[in-house]
Amino acid sequence: MSLNVIDLIKGQLGPALVSQAASQFGESESGISKAIGGLLPAVVGGLANNADNPGVLDAITKASSSGILGNLLGGSSSNPIITTLLSSLFGDKVGGLVNSIASFSGISNNSAGSLLNLVTGATVGTVGKYAADNNLGASGISSLLNDQKGIISSLLPAGLSLASFGLGAENWFGQAKETVSSVTSTAKDNITEGVATARENVSEGARKIREQFENNNNNNQSGGSIWKWLLPLLLLIAAGYFLWKQCEKKQTTTTMTSTSDSTGTSVDTASATTSTPATTATPVAKTDENIDLNGVMLKGYKGGMEDQMIGFLKSGGYKNAADDAALKDKWYDFDHVNFKMGSSTELETGSQGQLDNLVAILKAFPDAKIKIGGYTDKTGNEASNVKLSQARADHIKAALTKAGVGAQVLGAEGYGSKFATVDAKASDAERAADRKMSVRFSK
Repeated sequence: MSLNVIDLIKGQLGPALVSQAASQFGESESGISKAIGGLLPAVVGGLANNADNPGVLDAITKASSSGILGNLLGGSSSNPIITTLLSSLFGDKVGGLVNSIASFSGISNNSAGSLLNLVTGATVGTVGKYAADNNLGASGISSLLNDQKGIISSLLPAGLSLASFGLGAENWFGQAKETVSSVTSTAKDNITEGVATARENVSEGARKIREQFENNNNNNQSGGSIWKWLLPLLLLIAAGYFLWKQCEKKQTTTTMTSTSDSTGTSVDTASATTSTPATTATPVAKTDENIDLNGVMLKGYKGGMEDQMIGFLKSGGYKNAADDAALKDKWYDFDHVNFKMGSSTELETGSQGQLDNLVAILKAFPDAKIKIGGYTDKTGNEASNVKLSQARADHIKAALTKAGVGAQVLGAEGYGSKFATVDAKASDAERAADRKMSVRFSK
């Protein structure tokens, strides 16, 4: 399973950077966020489209040691690596890309241009760091970038396409489009020929029946003789009409099967439909409430992790559990504790509050023991997923130990995507349900 590098890059483009960029450029945070959402797949697509370009591969290799990631807002606009790379990726289309993003997100062209440099810096810096951390040479980086080609178009926000950037899809992974178009054209020709043949057969059958009718009319004067020709004629017409409609229906179906996605690239509608979840659950609105912990009020969700854990402890469920086997199947998902994309040490803003709540619960019930679990979605290399989820679980355990409740944490384990349920081709928002940290009671 290939790594989705966009998931890694998003860790560099989180809420803190969006807020800083909005302040620096004088734009709204929503506009900055929207622009980044459009630029990121475009830049990754540009890299994927140049996966075998030695200059591009060299720029990625150099980026890992250039300090780009440490100064995205301040140094991206003047960094020669980024300037040269953008020219290699987009040529004279850079202006069109900037204009499209500015119009799409409602920010100025100057801000869109600065964000293009910033996103490009974050992208090559992240890919370069990943390559360095995993000992990838030029061929390894090329292979990683080539793996991104199948996911780029699906990650562009609604309202944007490669064509809208002036980057025609036929120039970006366009061979597949050409092949599908050719196959579709051949199928349409075959079906059209079949329909024409059916029409000719029906016409020929009708002609013969008319001849038979004329002969019968000359040779038979009785009123009942009309059914000798009329009944076969009616049956033949009905059969011909049914065949005709079936052929036309098949022609329409085949024509519609080859449609265009937002990039203008031909895709298989039947396959796309199959890979889309049948239903999408409507998220339940969650509101912070006071959760009673033996008279101390914790901020949490009614029915959320804290509420469930406290209820279980107060009910005597933990005390009455005979052994660990009686507890291992009930996990409590953190509502707020989330790591930055691709990181095992940096938590998203707001995560610490729920960790503090867990510490308070453990201190209120000192006999209780727990275990930490880390999980990822189905994208990426599974060995890397397990390693990342284990590192995150260890980080949570270390944080609890530092807070004074380490003796109550019996273990931490990363499960990777072993228990993930959302398809790897689903949207990032849908797959977020599988990227979580959890806790269960243990003995």
